Amino acid sequence: MTKKKDVPILIAALLITTSLLGVGVWFLTKQFSPHADSSAPNTITAISSSSETTGVVSSGISSAPTFSAVANVPTGLFNYGGSTTWAPIRRDLDPLIAQAHQGFQLRYTSPTGGAPGSGIGIQMLISNQLAFAQSSRSLKIEEIQAAQQRGFTLKEIPVALEGIAIAVHPDLNVTGLTLAQLRDIYTGQITNWSQVGGPNIPITPYTRRPESGGTVEFFLQNVLGEVPFGSNASYLSTTTEALRAVSNNLGGIYYASAPEVVGQCTTKPIAIGPSPDQLVALHQTPLVPASQCPAQRNQINSTVLLNGTYPITRRLLVIVKENGQADQLAGEAYAALLLSQEGQQLLGNSGFVRLQ
Repeated sequence: MTKKKDVPILIAALLITTSLLGVGVWFLTKQFSPHADSSAPNTITAISSSSETTGVVSSGISSAPTFSAVANVPTGLFNYGGSTTWAPIRRDLDPLIAQAHQGFQLRYTSPTGGAPGSGIGIQMLISNQLAFAQSSRSLKIEEIQAAQQRGFTLKEIPVALEGIAIAVHPDLNVTGLTLAQLRDIYTGQITNWSQVGGPNIPITPYTRRPESGGTVEFFLQNVLGEVPFGSNASYLSTTTEALRAVSNNLGGIYYASAPEVVGQCTTKPIAIGPSPDQLVALHQTPLVPASQCPAQRNQINSTVLLNGTYPITRRLLVIVKENGQADQLAGEAYAALLLSQEGQQLLGNSGFVRLQ
């Protein structure tokens, strides 16, 4: 009889022990889960959220009305470098920033070997040659890891939105291309303009080399889907050279930042879209003929960038070194200046799309 009475007691004890073990496992899981602490440091500090439809982002930095109203701008000489897409910003905005904050001295620094670009600028930032970098693409995982190995993290701050424009000869009788046609031209599947409704002329797709900068990397990833350029691609060192080549070749085509292309007199931008009946012009219509340029120039249609109907858009980013030193202050201050109301207005005047 004693053994029969002991059975319920043993079962109850077993149930209690199992429950206690379950609670313990739950507690340990919560304590040591990598998602338990939302304040845990990440590899890269995310300070923005992007819209899938428009690409417009919120920077998380308070917007001052003018350059002079931006606080916490450090004094000293700061080297910076990077993307060639940023050339209009350096030309138009940096002198005005220098007037508003005379102690904040900026010096653009080109690489000692090779052409400037987003990638080389980020490399120079990681190797402590720059205080901050200008980029037309997001950071790569290997760049994030390289910075970590040097004891700091990298932060990207979006300041503007822009489109990639497609340039052809002004006399070429083609008004637009689908994304698939553009991809097939640059991968060597389409080699004659007659294959896309144009004249019987061989196509010469011009490009800079993949290692040249963020624009080429962006084009390869987002337009070509990581498929390499075709054997018919012609490589040139700079956008200036490529646009000159297109202007001298009726069959030429090139892609670059919209402010570098749309207002040109010797080439013309063409519409791009997902299908032939959905082509979107990045320029304001009607197209200004070359004969009226430079008295009149084509202007960028910011609306199609803001509403997401133009298919090839991207963000411009200030890459900041988070090391708690003057370099970090300089990068954050530069981004804050561009995100001020004055900075955003001037970015719009330079052909980019303001974020706020």
